[in-house]
Amino acid sequence: MPPRTEQLSAFPAFFRVEGRVTAVFGNGDEAFAKVRLLLNTQARIVAYVQSPEADYHAFLIANRIETVRGDFSSDQIKGAALVFAATGDAAADRAIVDAARAERVPANAVDQPDYCDFYTPALVNRAPVAVAIGTEGAGPVLAQMIRAQIDQMLSPSLGKLAELATRFRKPVEHLVPRGVARRMFWRQFFSGPVADAVNAGHIAQAEQAADELLQSSREVEGRVWLVGAGPGAEDLLTLRAQRVMMEADVIVYDALVPQAIVDMGRRDAERLSVGKRKGCHSKSQEEINDLLVQLGREGKRVVRLKSGDPLVYGRAGEEMAALRAAGIGYEIVPGITSAFAAAADFELPLTLRGVASSLVFTTGHDLTGDVLPDWASLAVSGATIAVYMGRTVAASVAGRLMQAGLPPETTVAIIENASRRDRRLMHGILRDLPDLEHRDELGGPVMVIIGDAVAGANFEQSEPLVRREAAARDYARN
Repeated sequence: MPPRTEQLSAFPAFFRVEGRVTAVFGNGDEAFAKVRLLLNTQARIVAYVQSPEADYHAFLIANRIETVRGDFSSDQIKGAALVFAATGDAAADRAIVDAARAERVPANAVDQPDYCDFYTPALVNRAPVAVAIGTEGAGPVLAQMIRAQIDQMLSPSLGKLAELATRFRKPVEHLVPRGVARRMFWRQFFSGPVADAVNAGHIAQAEQAADELLQSSREVEGRVWLVGAGPGAEDLLTLRAQRVMMEADVIVYDALVPQAIVDMGRRDAERLSVGKRKGCHSKSQEEINDLLVQLGREGKRVVRLKSGDPLVYGRAGEEMAALRAAGIGYEIVPGITSAFAAAADFELPLTLRGVASSLVFTTGHDLTGDVLPDWASLAVSGATIAVYMGRTVAASVAGRLMQAGLPPETTVAIIENASRRDRRLMHGILRDLPDLEHRDELGGPVMVIIGDAVAGANFEQSEPLVRREAAARDYARN
């Protein structure tokens, strides 16, 4: 099986065909389908037929399609913008495509991918807006299923809204400054009162709303969104996070945020990596604060993208304070924190009736000082402890919790890369935890969950942190 690739073998594009000849060769259903598709455009359709089937013939007459009868001739290709070979005879279709290629005219042979210079998509038409769905031959049924879903999503009035936008394009270019202000104008145009009026069929009201929007446009103020990217899986990003990423002029992201999520932002947004990972800090927190303030003062719309949730060990408090002091508007967009994703991977109840009624989020570094934190007593009373960034201090975590009175046999779950395809799950007991520090192969973020509720997890997909016999020998030796 060939390796999977994210690259397309065909480049999606739209051909200009207004007033140009598109030639369709064939007598039956295949040719009929191509002509129906072409009627969505302003192309000059020419149907080359010999003995068209009755339904097709009636359709050509009813729609006044130019029809040429007779055998195929290579002269029929000359001057065409596109050629469709749909005779139902594979050899005849290949001959038509060969003739088209000799004239450097793009051609398509039905059901013969090797003889297609382009593929015909499933089409959602909201002229002048069009959505074309291609599957590179994976199957027309799949394309039609996707088409049906998109067709339901798009308002029937979208085309009228796009036409209205076309009429306002020149006034907007004249009155609204290029860049952020202009993008904001169009975003409000397509999603506010103008769009609502068009959708209701009130075109005059829509024009008035567009005029009011145009007169009120001005330089927009900068704004920062502190966005939780979640634990790493793209489909755990919230809809709100995805929306603001599509509005951003700049995306400022941490090293733990996967590139696939960073790439989900607006294509032409500036992307700035600020590191913030152990051993590779490219910017200090103060420098990040200054950067956000600077971008906000420049009128930029900024997404500060953080792994997990911005309010859980994301240092959002410092960034919010800096933005408040500078008078820059900001908003928090919550994300799924790693503890929840890790528990989901393990099918692990973080709270369990009669066993664990409280939950503690902490970092391993909280347990390395001289004084145990106040919450350590909660662990002894049955709370579930979710430890972030705890791999390098696992021995200290285990030792201090056992010192506080937590039994050495307390179950622990360890998850690297929670929620991602390359996640790794391990399980053991508290006295096994020091072994985690020696797992140098764990390069991704690691979450450790400790407590009696962990015993209710599903361990079928996880591996033992240490083999039981080795653990017993080490325990006896100590």
